[in-house]
Amino acid sequence: MNAKKMSIKHTDIADSKDKLMEDLRLVVEDAEELLRATANQAGEGASVARARIQESLQVVKAHLNSAEDAVIERTREAAKATDEYVHENPWKAIGISACVGAIVGMLIARR
Repeated sequence: MNAKKMSIKHTDIADSKDKLMEDLRLVVEDAEELLRATANQAGEGASVARARIQESLQVVKAHLNSAEDAVIERTREAAKATDEYVHENPWKAIGISACVGAIVGMLIARR
């Protein structure tokens, strides 16, 4: 996988994360509005706020599902790329694994 593709995927992940966070903020704002509306009354204002919260929750759930699908797909792509790299460069993979293992072993031994 070249650097350009990785950069594009990183940007897509960041954009998805930002959109998800914005949706979650909207849900929180709607929930706060519902609490304020139901504190003094249980009439028209509470019904409108509840409807907005339900709509927001449906949107957030849809975004979470699509984000989950995207993460699963990207994980598969990363696993495939790693598998291809290891098959094309077995000795490099062994060397990298040995170095990582040695570093982790040293860090564990320090504790």
